[in-house]
Amino acid sequence: QVQLVESGGGLVQPGGSLRLSCVASGTTFIFHIMGWYRQAPGKERELVATMTGPASTNYADSVKGRFTISRDNAKNTVNLQMNSLKPEDTAVYYCRVPRDGYYYRSNDYWGQGTQVTVSS
Repeated sequence: QVQLVESGGGLVQPGGSLRLSCVASGTTFIFHIMGWYRQAPGKERELVATMTGPASTNYADSVKGRFTISRDNAKNTVNLQMNSLKPEDTAVYYCRVPRDGYYYRSNDYWGQGTQVTVSS
């Protein structure tokens, strides 16, 4: 059974930085796609960034130029470097990997989430 554990969330002032990490355990499979999503209070969960294969990335327009997704296949880890944080980035951030290992579907694996709060 695949388990995803996120870490690195916290409280940061506007303009600050945080680095989130997500470790996939229970498998040695290298996922074709790994990604980060977020959900703010009263809003739907939304895509933040995904990484497909070794280098193909996709970002939400709201985070382009500020966030960087990366992965370490040897550790089965996906990271999210978040710079120039804004109050509107406040949300619970979730890691997601595909259950079939290749493509996102409705029954994918999700982490438990890590809270990011941007406030002065």
